[in-house]
Amino acid sequence: METNLQPQDKPLNICLISYRSNPHSGGQGVYLKNLSRALKDLGHGVDILSGPPDPMTDPDIPLVTLPCLDLYNPADPFRIPSLKELSNPVNLLEWISVSTMGFPEMFTFGLRAYHYLRKQLHCYDIVHDNQSLSYGIWAIKRRVPTVATIHHPITVDRDLAIRSVRSYWKKQKHLRWHSFLRMQRIVSRTFSHIITVSKSARNDIGQDFKIPLKRFRVVPNGINTDQFYPLPGIQREKNRLIVTNSADIPLKGLYYLLQAVADLSLEYSLKLVVIGTPKKNGGIEKKIQELNIGHLIKFTGRIDHAEFVRQYAKASIAVIPSLYEGFGIPAGEAMACGVPVISTTGGALPEVVGDAGALVPPADSQAMGKAIQNLMENPDHALRLGQKGYERIQNQFTWKRAAEKTVACYREAIYDHHRF
Repeated sequence: METNLQPQDKPLNICLISYRSNPHSGGQGVYLKNLSRALKDLGHGVDILSGPPDPMTDPDIPLVTLPCLDLYNPADPFRIPSLKELSNPVNLLEWISVSTMGFPEMFTFGLRAYHYLRKQLHCYDIVHDNQSLSYGIWAIKRRVPTVATIHHPITVDRDLAIRSVRSYWKKQKHLRWHSFLRMQRIVSRTFSHIITVSKSARNDIGQDFKIPLKRFRVVPNGINTDQFYPLPGIQREKNRLIVTNSADIPLKGLYYLLQAVADLSLEYSLKLVVIGTPKKNGGIEKKIQELNIGHLIKFTGRIDHAEFVRQYAKASIAVIPSLYEGFGIPAGEAMACGVPVISTTGGALPEVVGDAGALVPPADSQAMGKAIQNLMENPDHALRLGQKGYERIQNQFTWKRAAEKTVACYREAIYDHHRF
């Protein structure tokens, strides 16, 4: 039995699995891209198996993108598949689920991942699932050591979405959309080693999924300081706010920031830059019209990293209005760029921001407005917060540190798999 154990200094062959991997938005894509790079830099072999969109990993990291119907592609959403495509049983299951308001991507990706990997699992020391938690991953786990990352409990998203609507049928629609949670609960309970990104997420996932806390390993995300950094040659514009969320999702709390901006605009000249694009005729657009603040809001659309950093360099304050975050990468990226941060205390955000930013209760536009007002009226204090945030990220949130802690979890899982 001892011959199967991995020496602590032996490089590992790792297969990272992610059902959805957008590197420009959503924490999962950012996580996959940066963790794979850091693991590779530590000397480990890393392969990536992903659903669309392409995570745009570095050329020296092998990537396989599994084909699927990709029915949520913004370029052609909810398209009608061809008869040839639907002759594939997994594709048919995916289309039926989407057609009945479900979200099947985790389930169908897991089936495709198992089918693809089943004859080559012996090539890997460890498989790392990035929150698909599907039955296919369960089958993989029975054959090779496997760990899972759960970024935050999706039950929070579901509950907030249900509370945000009054219509019985809209509530049922949200319940149907989140029906994959039953599968994720079942599969997650079979893991002996689960990585999560904060103590807050660990506690909430453990409670909602009924998983003993001893199975979790808290490994905070890193922030890519090669991509997010101060640009001293660009002067910050007075009273220019920035937020990196344009989604019409109650969880992200943008509605409360818009209300705060509307209230402050009665006394101050200010501008809010929103990184992203609002949903056409969605709740955010309607809220902006209702508050009559369209002239104060600028949506950037999709931008590259260089422009992202320039937008941070121009901003005098970054606001994180989320009601809940399992980690809070936008807060860390803003701090890495030296921008003073105002954040809610939703979920793990206090663990990221610490004492290097202003913290306010979630869903409280008045408290948010007062915090913004305080920084606008005290630029020296804002400057000190920006510097403090920059130092906090440099000292505590690197991807190298995250990769080292992740490898330690891998070795525990490998040891336990061979031991039992």
